[in-house]
Amino acid sequence: MTDIFDLLETADYENLIFSHDEATGLKAITCIHNTTLGPAIGGLRIWNYKTEEDAIIDAIRLAKGMTYKNAACGIYAGGAKTVMMIDPEKNPKSEEMMRAFGRFVEGMNGRYLTAEDVGSSEADMDYIYQETDYVLGTTMKPGTSGNPSPSTARGVYVGIKASCKQRYGSDDVKGKKMVVEGLGNVGFNVCKYLLEDGAEVYGTDINEKAIERAKEAGVKIIERDELYSFDADIYAPCALGATINDESIEQFKFDIVAGSANNQLKEEKHGQILKDKGILYAPDFIINAGGVIHCHDELFGGFNKERVAITVDGIYDQLLKVFKIAEEEDIPTSQAANKFAEDRIAKILKTKKIFARVNKSTIRR
Repeated sequence: MTDIFDLLETADYENLIFSHDEATGLKAITCIHNTTLGPAIGGLRIWNYKTEEDAIIDAIRLAKGMTYKNAACGIYAGGAKTVMMIDPEKNPKSEEMMRAFGRFVEGMNGRYLTAEDVGSSEADMDYIYQETDYVLGTTMKPGTSGNPSPSTARGVYVGIKASCKQRYGSDDVKGKKMVVEGLGNVGFNVCKYLLEDGAEVYGTDINEKAIERAKEAGVKIIERDELYSFDADIYAPCALGATINDESIEQFKFDIVAGSANNQLKEEKHGQILKDKGILYAPDFIINAGGVIHCHDELFGGFNKERVAITVDGIYDQLLKVFKIAEEEDIPTSQAANKFAEDRIAKILKTKKIFARVNKSTIRR
């Protein structure tokens, strides 16, 4: 494995924090990438990692993605991520494990706020809330935002419409052929939006219950091995990342790739390959920002559904701005999205040279 500090230097990461508690079996790694825009927000991912190195790499990769996501969507927060290593048989997650993690979060004194992510739930956030206020999306905190999945799905839906506007000149999805990978809470709700608008929606998942629910809603199910070569207008990856890779990309017949999964490009080069193939890519951290917008909103006197809806629907315009940068500079949309986020961070960083006796923050305690 590469030296830890060499990894941190690749993108100027601030912290890599290991949290361990023998009594509860807690093994968690928190990476804080950048706090220029405010306290770092990033979900708690609970996963059965094969090795510690895999967990570290995932935390680092996801934390940077959160910085760019938070910057691009306009919220007042930096980026971080926690990954928690579990073994579902020998060391499953538990109340005591979540509460131990909550105490570690409290010890970070507001540099990091955690929230729901893959493998964690609202119930887990409730356990964490027993030990710290630095948690978003619980069911117990006054003014809580709750489950962010509906807002993530809404953002993906408006992002698909913006992508259609860019590619076809109209954001009408009626009659468009969509294939959705991953029919969980986000993917399923994306399907519902598309079906209501008259799209022809196909989907696939490894979970039979998710498949049955989607079928009842009107989604046509395809086999997993048909996915990447499927003849459709739009591919929406709504499961795990790295599905745009050397093997899959050669099979693509899509016009647009637009979905909720994080880190969809396995390598940066795949953004250029999509461009070369004439496939419009809606950068993942732009289109899937609805969830963090949803959670972040509770910091402003309590969650406000109408305020969140306005901001989430703004993802439409954010994507069009990114597409414009890509066109004007003749670069892949993935690079344009990075420039869009980096520009906001750079502008705010310049204000830090102005002395202030007390630094204000979105956190109110």
